Amino acid sequence: MKRIPLSLALSFAVALLGLTLTGCQPAAEPTNTAPPVVRETPPDVAGISAEIMRIENDWPRVIKEKDVEAIRKVEADDYFGVVPDGTVSNKELDIKDATAGNMTAETAEVADIKVTILDNDAAVANGRTILKGAKYKMPDGKSMDISGEYRFVDTFARRNGEWKLVASAAVRVMNPSPAASPTPKASPAAAAATPATKATPAAAKPSPATKAVPPPPAPKTTP
Repeated sequence: MKRIPLSLALSFAVALLGLTLTGCQPAAEPTNTAPPVVRETPPDVAGISAEIMRIENDWPRVIKEKDVEAIRKVEADDYFGVVPDGTVSNKELDIKDATAGNMTAETAEVADIKVTILDNDAAVANGRTILKGAKYKMPDGKSMDISGEYRFVDTFARRNGEWKLVASAAVRVMNPSPAASPTPKASPAAAAATPATKATPAAAKPSPATKAVPPPPAPKTTP
């Protein structure tokens, strides 16, 4: 019977010992590689709504004063607008119109503004724009009457801590509902002095100036 060499016997013993020790060690726990869950802070609904309303309500002043810097500040560089005739506008065109004073209006206001908060950095505003005695100067020098009522929707995004208008669209209201007028009442003193004469009702208070948006080469109601 052949004898096993000593070196081979020692190698076999060391290998057997290693297997034994490995089998006795506890299994390694699995490593959790899933990213931590980040919980977003709820949006400041009141604060965001107030800022969007401030921007919307400032447009009549911007147009009247031809405040080009306000347009530069509020409109995003990639702003995209759709005007009632289906053509599109952008920041460059709006700045050009404001600089040239292409749009004028005797009165301009907005009504029924509603702000919808999507998240901390996105919001949508919609409402009505009413223009009276409004004109827009065309590239050929002729003026177009753009008086009327429009419905608009504006999309805002917060970028670098500032709210920017990134998109807007407007359509003309073909059959706007007439505003209800209160029935005039004669004052008691006037009725007693001249029963046949009706007193003149007090003039209606003007609505606060709100949004009027300069159009591109066609009637435009959103900035």
